[in-house]
Amino acid sequence: MIDLYSAATPNGHKVSIALEEMALPYELHVLDLQKGVQKEPWFLALNPNGRIPAIVDRAEDNFAVFESGAILVYLAEKTGQLMPRDVKGRSQVMQWLMFQMGGVGPMMGQANVFYRYFPEKIQPAIDRYQGESRRLFTVLDARLKEHEYLAGDYSIADIANWAWVRIHKWSGVSVEELPHLQRWLAAIGSRPAVQKGILMPASARDLEKASEQDAQKFAEQVRSMLETGQSRA
Repeated sequence: MIDLYSAATPNGHKVSIALEEMALPYELHVLDLQKGVQKEPWFLALNPNGRIPAIVDRAEDNFAVFESGAILVYLAEKTGQLMPRDVKGRSQVMQWLMFQMGGVGPMMGQANVFYRYFPEKIQPAIDRYQGESRRLFTVLDARLKEHEYLAGDYSIADIANWAWVRIHKWSGVSVEELPHLQRWLAAIGSRPAVQKGILMPASARDLEKASEQDAQKFAEQVRSMLETGQSRA
């Protein structure tokens, strides 16, 4: 049994999707980030960085793993699923996983901050992060033109990137004129395990369909969390 400590964020959904795809039994523990639960001593013992997600593998003497990418690799290696065992195949998955960890996630995350959450609209910062996110989308689109999935077969690399790219509208980044990326988004989004995983937990708002009023209200709530919760040392 896996204990999953998470919240309704792209990084959190990476892990819940993987657990659903691997059919691993797990218990979800939803952390209230606005209350700063992720900074409490008991959670810092699991993740010293005070961020979600984190897991505890009860079958391995309650072994704790933090950082979403590291969790995906751990689960893939534990189960032998969603990552090839041969050196080259594993390397391809790791390359595209690191592409998300070092590129797509940070750039879209900053686009979210400056486009949605920051109280002042600093247009050069918005342009910078939306532009770099869009550039990374074109890299994905070029790869997906020649491949059904990012690293051969469907893998944790697809899960990691999809969990972020799916919220492109919230980041203010278009996927227009990127047909291969659109095809991939739809294909992965139609998988039953993915549909279940993004509800574990479900977001308080559908970031893809929220009205502008709902979007502003949600952004204000997240802004408060960023100022007093997640960013608090």
